Amino acid sequence: MPDRLSPQANRSSLLDALRGFALIGVLLANLRMLSLYDLLPSAQKQALPTAAVDRVINELMSMFVNGTSITLFTLLFGVGFSLQMGKAKGSAPAMRTYLRRLLVLLVIGLAHAYLLWWGDILRYYAVLGLLLIPLARLPATVLVTVGGFVVLVAPLLLQPVIPNLLPTQISSGESAARALAAFSGEHLGAMLEGNLARDLRMRIAVWILPTYIFGRMLIGVALGNAGMLTHPLEHQSRWRRLWWGSLVGALLITALVSTRRYDIVELPLGFLGEERERSLWRVLYNAAPLGLGVFYMASFVLLYVQSSRWRAVLQGPAPLGRMALTNYMAQSIVGVAIFYGVGLGVGPRFGAVGVLLAALLILTAQAYGSRWWLARYRFGPMEWLWRSASYGKWQPMTLGPQARGAGPDA
Repeated sequence: MPDRLSPQANRSSLLDALRGFALIGVLLANLRMLSLYDLLPSAQKQALPTAAVDRVINELMSMFVNGTSITLFTLLFGVGFSLQMGKAKGSAPAMRTYLRRLLVLLVIGLAHAYLLWWGDILRYYAVLGLLLIPLARLPATVLVTVGGFVVLVAPLLLQPVIPNLLPTQISSGESAARALAAFSGEHLGAMLEGNLARDLRMRIAVWILPTYIFGRMLIGVALGNAGMLTHPLEHQSRWRRLWWGSLVGALLITALVSTRRYDIVELPLGFLGEERERSLWRVLYNAAPLGLGVFYMASFVLLYVQSSRWRAVLQGPAPLGRMALTNYMAQSIVGVAIFYGVGLGVGPRFGAVGVLLAALLILTAQAYGSRWWLARYRFGPMEWLWRSASYGKWQPMTLGPQARGAGPDA
């Protein structure tokens, strides 16, 4: 009989480990853009010496990493929100502190986006986190239903309206070419201008992103309200059902999407009509990373709570997760320092293979660095700054006897 997680175990340890695991995927996905590889036109990608291996890496990343890493990270933000609301219990001072947390996160996100990397996600978490407040006490089933609707159906309803309200943008290829030139150059001013231009263009082009994120937040809140991550032992049957459901659903949807992406076989969907068929494919493309992300989470939780051997392995990313904000920001800093012209100027010359190697080096350094830091201090640097600004006073940083081994805030 497998060793099981004791009820007395630190309830935040699972959340730390999951955050760290999600952060690994976030780096892999983001580094494709930070390395400038994704900005290259197809012809230049094909001309790279690593092109053959790159194609395999790109397909695997597209199917199993890119959307699922954001899914996991966003679900966990929703869980964290639920825990914060549980601590607040309607208290006015606690709610003011939470609102300040979101405001500070917004400032950090804007600074990150405009000074470092246009792909920042923190701004969305800060703004959409406000919308979670009036929905926090809804039943879990309602939150999941609304979250699924926002992710899968809302984009279809908004598609005829939103694009017509947005200003016309330059083409994707031209925007990528300008960004590549700005980021490859050695002038900081040109890099910052290119960053702003790319950011503005992508916020408009990817207008669907708020629905993508907010729906996942709602599902995360449902998981948090139900106590499925803070008391996983009590919800093992639910996690098993979720595992089987997400496995079957993710496999089926991924298979269907692959038939279209790789022209394996043409499905007989003409009876739906052109518009309905197109809508169905949009739903499936949106559902695939959500289903796979939930499958990853369910697999992680079940292995974590049922096996001491697996728990020891899965605890590996926990220090990364305890310093998730610091590590997320540091990944952008290191990516710019390595690949951009204002740094070492390595650029995309080593293709997706170089992205994987760089990610391995960065994650190794962050894993050791996080472990070293947390053995001495209560919070990561950015977590400490975020917490201090939220409470309006400097928080104790040195790791005292009572704080040793404590987990982070939700």
